[in-house]
Amino acid sequence: MATKLIAVPKVSQRPFSPCRRRSTGVTACASRETNGRDNYGGRLVDENMIVLRLRIREMKMLETDNEANRLPSEWMEWEKQYYVHYIEDVFEGIGLLQNYLMNTRPSVALGFLALFMLSVPISSGFVLFHVLETTKQILSWLYLMTL
Repeated sequence: MATKLIAVPKVSQRPFSPCRRRSTGVTACASRETNGRDNYGGRLVDENMIVLRLRIREMKMLETDNEANRLPSEWMEWEKQYYVHYIEDVFEGIGLLQNYLMNTRPSVALGFLALFMLSVPISSGFVLFHVLETTKQILSWLYLMTL
């Protein structure tokens, strides 16, 4: 969006007065339009946010290394090793998703969000329906066995 400012000289209050003032004809123009040269169309901010997120993740990973020594003692060794890599994998997946969604149109990103928000309740309802059907079958079988 471009903002332009144009200054035009004022017309005197009394245009037909006996004392004529000489107009200087000053016109000033200013524009805030950068044509995407300064901030690269917003990409620079997005890339810096990704870099910031990666740095925060690295700092959290350093904290996680310290937390790995404080994991519950009943965990097996492979669980302790995988726990650290699990957090790395989750952060990497979120970073990839963020990078992908930042490079898509907003409507596509909102479409993915809507798809995800609808798929979770639908799949949960599907599982609940099958659990109820299985329970009804077992209860009817038990009822027939008691007769």
